[in-house]
Amino acid sequence: MYGTMKMHFYPKKKSTRDEGKALIYARITINAQRSEFSLSRTVEAYKWDARRGKVRGNAKEVAGLNRFLNLVKSRCFEIYDELLKEGSPISAETIVNTYLGKERRQRMVLEIFKQHNDDMEALLDKGYTRGTLQRYSACYKHLSDYITHAYRKRDYPLKKIDYEFITGLEHYLKVVKNLGPNSSTKYLVNFKKIIRIAYANEWISRDPFFHWKARWVSKERQYLTESELGRLVSLDIPQKRMDRVRDIFLFCCFTGLSYGDVQKLKMDDIVLGIDGRRWIKTQRKKTKTLSSIPLIPEAEKLLDKYADLPYVKSGKGLLPVPANQNYNVYLKELADLGKINKTLTTHIARHTFATTVTLSNGVPIESVSKMLGHTSIKTTQIYAKVLDAKLSEDMAALQERMKLRRYSRFSQE
Repeated sequence: MYGTMKMHFYPKKKSTRDEGKALIYARITINAQRSEFSLSRTVEAYKWDARRGKVRGNAKEVAGLNRFLNLVKSRCFEIYDELLKEGSPISAETIVNTYLGKERRQRMVLEIFKQHNDDMEALLDKGYTRGTLQRYSACYKHLSDYITHAYRKRDYPLKKIDYEFITGLEHYLKVVKNLGPNSSTKYLVNFKKIIRIAYANEWISRDPFFHWKARWVSKERQYLTESELGRLVSLDIPQKRMDRVRDIFLFCCFTGLSYGDVQKLKMDDIVLGIDGRRWIKTQRKKTKTLSSIPLIPEAEKLLDKYADLPYVKSGKGLLPVPANQNYNVYLKELADLGKINKTLTTHIARHTFATTVTLSNGVPIESVSKMLGHTSIKTTQIYAKVLDAKLSEDMAALQERMKLRRYSRFSQE
């Protein structure tokens, strides 16, 4: 329970022999606990009205001093009411410290978000990737834009964030920023992490995301068909730069590795497996899980093609992977050269490995999951599609088995 707050003012002399002016003090009492502080104002002791807690007289200076005392009292009771509304602990000491500015100032959401991102940047390659930092930086920018748009402020008090703020942000991302449902949800999930950090540190007393649920919309994952993959393999590219880009992309298609994983691939990641063949065993850059991938002949040929490069011989990497920004631009050119009406990305290469290269050729999904470095089959199912050709093949096998059974009534028909 919250106790009743009482407050009064009194003068205090520096010493008993001091017959001059005395300092005025304020005392706050709550639940028999009290705290006091000096107002840094003085009064002649004989003019002090102890019963009313103010200065006697009608002089202009006296009126100004009494008005100041009323303002101090009013502000202290305002602090009490604010703490009461927030559900924060209330004590005489807390109110005094807040009035004097000794209590920690109000935390602002963009301020702590920026601190989170700064800490993340300091830990790049030590638990966080640059891609993760970029996502949180984009989320910070969207949140900042929303606060400016909706509240006309540069920042927003952490304690004031509620369900209305969150749903307003979601609407803003979809309508004003014109983001898709999954992109909007992704940024809200990023923001939710910041709020959970604040809640864990007891900077807020409740989780405003408690009633909010992430809603993901299933969408088709693009991949290359066997025909499209074959066109890239047989494509004659005289330009060395584009030839290398094609080879890097194909290597991702034949191994399921992401751009970052291929970029950091070293000779130490190639080991002899229990079957006597070469395997890739590497820790995924994104999730830190282990990928175990037997090298199929197509992938081995690509590694052998670049084995004599000075870059490879020096141990810097197994393939001459270009910078990510350049690589994405080159992939657009590659799609044009191969007459492929799809936006080529390393995600498409990874999906191609899961579908066209492995699942459609009868590799069990459990094995595909292990090669992709997933910790759950459900994650693999998002990447891997059951191709129409595989489905047709399975149904044809079922029909053959059905023929061996005798269903006389159906056979007569």
